[in-house]
Amino acid sequence: MPQVPAVFELRLLHPRYWLTWLGMGLWWLITQLPLPALIGLGGLLGRPMYWLGGSRRRIVERNLELCFPELSPEERQHLARRNFISYGIGFFEISMGWWWSDQRLRKVTDIQGLEHLQNLQGQGALLMGMHFTTLEVGGQSLYIALPLDAMYRPHKNPVYEYLQSKARTQRRSGCTIFPRKDVRGVMRSLRAGRIVWYAPDQDYGPKQSVFAPFFGVPAASVTATAKFARAGNAKVLPFVHYRREDNSGFDIVIYPPLENFPCGDDVADATRINGIIEHHIRAHPDQYLWAHRRFKTRPEGEPDLYRRR
Repeated sequence: MPQVPAVFELRLLHPRYWLTWLGMGLWWLITQLPLPALIGLGGLLGRPMYWLGGSRRRIVERNLELCFPELSPEERQHLARRNFISYGIGFFEISMGWWWSDQRLRKVTDIQGLEHLQNLQGQGALLMGMHFTTLEVGGQSLYIALPLDAMYRPHKNPVYEYLQSKARTQRRSGCTIFPRKDVRGVMRSLRAGRIVWYAPDQDYGPKQSVFAPFFGVPAASVTATAKFARAGNAKVLPFVHYRREDNSGFDIVIYPPLENFPCGDDVADATRINGIIEHHIRAHPDQYLWAHRRFKTRPEGEPDLYRRR
């Protein structure tokens, strides 16, 4: 079912959640600092995260080894450290998206390519996003600029889920967020000429996936992008969001609709989508979510790529 605007429930005041509320309050308070201070604090938070990362650090390092074999071990280690710094900064990019005002977000973000959506003249659009650490601040900035629905994964902590849902529905009335399994809701939204934000760059298991190359490695790739476009009569527009190299703010870029997509071949369509995602990751590899086990699902007979060697 579609996610309705978040409603506060008395059960969230149970003592088991008091520590969560305290942490959220401190998070909100720190988020009121200016952008340079938050980026600095995020960097300080991210550096020790690399050394304390444990299994997550091993996943990052393994992904970089698989995706960037042309880099030396030292270069990949440097990239991994920068990636954890981005995770630290991303911690505050989330809270900026949640709690900064529209005015503050406008001052630090620049959106390019809105005309590509306007030119669709009411046809449904699937905004094909990617899991960069700037996901929340980028998404919230789009909410300010245009009506937007989205798919998301509900959080297990009910306090976090309440605040996340509240943040993602407060920018504009009428915007809907769909739990990841609500395929029918997304279809209805697209057929109604709505814009839906969807990120197909994670491993969701073998069901409704095909194996397509991602950085040259076979990866379980969802076929939903092509199915949404076909069944929802929608155009697919890639879009990215990233922190500028000088840390002065964020750029959000919406690209023109993909031509001749889908082509009807699930593997060819998934390969094309993976290639687009790979292209944008290569432009900002330190800001991508490498801590996700993108190659967890393997073709039959292939070994686990994350097994400790």
